[in-house]
Amino acid sequence: MSKSKIRIVTDSTSDIPCEVREALGIEMVPLKVHFGEEAYLDGMTISPEDFYRKLKQAERLPTTSQPSPMDFMDVYAKLAAEPGVQLISIHLSSNLSGTYQSASMAKTMLEQELDVTLVDSRSATYGIGLLVVAAAQAAREGRSKDEILAMIGELRAQTSLYFLVDTLEYLHKGGRIGKAGAVLGSLLNIKPILSVSDDGEVIPVDKVRGTKKAMSRIIELLKARYSGPVRVAVAHADTLKHAEELSALIHEHFEVVEMQYTTIGPVIGAHVGGGTVGVFMVPA
Repeated sequence: MSKSKIRIVTDSTSDIPCEVREALGIEMVPLKVHFGEEAYLDGMTISPEDFYRKLKQAERLPTTSQPSPMDFMDVYAKLAAEPGVQLISIHLSSNLSGTYQSASMAKTMLEQELDVTLVDSRSATYGIGLLVVAAAQAAREGRSKDEILAMIGELRAQTSLYFLVDTLEYLHKGGRIGKAGAVLGSLLNIKPILSVSDDGEVIPVDKVRGTKKAMSRIIELLKARYSGPVRVAVAHADTLKHAEELSALIHEHFEVVEMQYTTIGPVIGAHVGGGTVGVFMVPA
């Protein structure tokens, strides 16, 4: 157990592998995914594998819901039982979900009792995960809260993320497409490349015919920003083959110091659909 008095909290959309969370003592508050009347806790009572299996069989698309303020209060209060603990709580973009707002309400209700600093990642999936893992590692090293918050800000500014969706059906029907509606279209085999803006909204970057060409375009976009050693995470939604193809391309074109694979969890998966692959890159 770390001697640090700083604990890191996130939500399930950060898609951090369970073994990484446990090793670093990261607390996770789950969002929920609903198939009709059945509700599941993201990453807790439904695994990504089970989710994508159900998604293929579902007659109607699943819906998702954010944690309640009480869900956050329970976790905050548990961590605050240790005297002098400071919490940094890092969450899914407030422009994509009300999760951050729930955390904010919990913080307000517990303001007198504990020290919580909220961070809007303005990102999704491992774009959040990168920040959370780095913050937890820094806390283990004994860095102060102000140092960790400054590092999160720098890391967020240095991160590029692109994701390639197999179909825009899920983003469109889930109402999360925002400006990316411009790339909707059913032209044969057009693969949209999406990113997340500085404001934390899903935005279209390009549309390319065919998965291989789309992956090559992502490499071009990354090469325009990075030339030295990099750290990379590749996330996929039930498409390990595409994740491995993209990873091989990245290794071919960059000096990769660290590569992390992760699976896009049920809540984000409900909005992007199976077949999605994403890359997150920062300077090493």
